[in-house]
Amino acid sequence: MKKIVIPMVLIVFIGIILSIYTVNEGEYACVKRFGKIVEIKKEAGIAFKIPFLDEITRLPQKKIVYDLTPSDVLSADKKAMVIDNYVIWEIEDPLQFVKTVSYIAEAEKRIDAAVYNVVKNTMGLLQQNQVINEEESGRGMFDKKVTEEVAKHMEGYGIQVLEVKIKRLDLPPANENAVYSRMISEREKIAAQYIAEGEYEASKIKNEVEKEVNIMISQARAREQELMGEAEAEYIRILADAYSGEKAEFYEFIRTLDAMKKSLKGRKTLILPIDSPITRYLTGYSQP
Repeated sequence: MKKIVIPMVLIVFIGIILSIYTVNEGEYACVKRFGKIVEIKKEAGIAFKIPFLDEITRLPQKKIVYDLTPSDVLSADKKAMVIDNYVIWEIEDPLQFVKTVSYIAEAEKRIDAAVYNVVKNTMGLLQQNQVINEEESGRGMFDKKVTEEVAKHMEGYGIQVLEVKIKRLDLPPANENAVYSRMISEREKIAAQYIAEGEYEASKIKNEVEKEVNIMISQARAREQELMGEAEAEYIRILADAYSGEKAEFYEFIRTLDAMKKSLKGRKTLILPIDSPITRYLTGYSQP
């Protein structure tokens, strides 16, 4: 009897052990029986299954970041670019997910294809500078539109796409040199325009300054002439005052002496008429 009881107890114990499984935090546990889903556990804890008949498939219940392979696309202005995206997604309906794709790897293949098609179609409607632009009307709007379209594509798989973002935008290696050369040429053209505008403004300022300087010089010369006229008038007035009355006679006497001094330099004989001013001062002769 003991020989029968002990194996039975062992079988029951093993059966109990095999029927217990745990559901971890942040995961779904899908119970399959003969390949058909019979239960989905969403809460963490201990659960039970039928040993040898039930199979447990575990799926992540948290957000997943999927980094896509960079792909080549064309913008509306026919400019080639290499775009590198990443996707944030999660399993919203585990039952639908297991029925349609079953595995994370397969789900990411579907996401990859959806993102590539949506990005390619959306990029084909936009100019390159609209995608490069970081403002809401550019890159932000692009990401939003792509996210909405990819989310619609993935609804039938029990997947919720939370965000599709551009991680990096590059130029194809074959186009880099041509694009860089064009960028350099455009920058040189802009620089030449700025230099020309600067030189034009400088010439305007220089002409204005020269004009003001010429006006100041003309005004100074006019003032100079005005002052010289006033000085000349004052000089004439002083002379007129000096030549009037006794002052005029004294001045005439001084000028006569200066003339005599200059005339008698050296060994000279001076012959003067009787009515000469010098004779008059030397002899005291006065005309009748």
